Amino acid sequence: MGDEWASWLDPVRALAADASERILEIYATAFEVTAKDDHSPLTAADLAAHRAIVAGLERLTPGIPVLSEESAAVSFAERSGWRRYWLVDPLDGTKEFVRRNGQFTVNIAFIERHEPVFGVVRVPVTGVCYSAARGAGAFRQESGRPPQPIAVKPLRAGEPVRVVGSKSHGGPKLQKFAAGLGTHELVTIGSSLKFCQVAEGSADVYPRFGPTSEWDTAAAQAIVEVAGGQVVSMETGQPLRYNTKESLLNPYFIVYGDASRAWLSHLPPES
Repeated sequence: MGDEWASWLDPVRALAADASERILEIYATAFEVTAKDDHSPLTAADLAAHRAIVAGLERLTPGIPVLSEESAAVSFAERSGWRRYWLVDPLDGTKEFVRRNGQFTVNIAFIERHEPVFGVVRVPVTGVCYSAARGAGAFRQESGRPPQPIAVKPLRAGEPVRVVGSKSHGGPKLQKFAAGLGTHELVTIGSSLKFCQVAEGSADVYPRFGPTSEWDTAAAQAIVEVAGGQVVSMETGQPLRYNTKESLLNPYFIVYGDASRAWLSHLPPES
């Protein structure tokens, strides 16, 4: 299976690039914003990217289901029978897109037996693309350059812990967690870029004290794990798993590179 996953890296990177171009075409216009059923924003860019990615994946792997944020109304009765499937967020960070700060991504993951084994995360505005497949490595690619291997970094003795947090869902718990680590640097950014910073070693830890859905995390979790890090539930300490229940919401979680520190022990108590 590792060879199969590795064989998808180039075509899915290309697919993410195509979706990114469609997003940027709309990003350059006075686009309209509507609200989804959960009141989160939706733009024409989400839908254009969704259509491009789903069509591309259906060509690449005919017969393998695709679950996208924009087509999530698939009953658990149906998807519970999926052993393997694609999980897609066509535009992760729609709030960042609406704010025009550039911190949004295209996320494409492959799930095998409830685990993310392949992921591509592309940043449309910069053209930077992160990707990984189990058995093949994790990579960062700048526009026009070949992919370069990435890996998480060990904690640096005597230096501040580098914490990344959500730009839209930070809050007091994030501040308390960071303060409990001692000397630290805290940076807030949008979308799945926070995972990618841990994966490439430019950050040490990312705690998520807020709601996310499975399509928000799967691709980036694959990249972090292949790069040597972990993405675990704050409640159980176990890796996030996918398509195990009716709800597609994740538990609160923490992403880290260096496992030598007891990160969960620094979580602020529930109030």
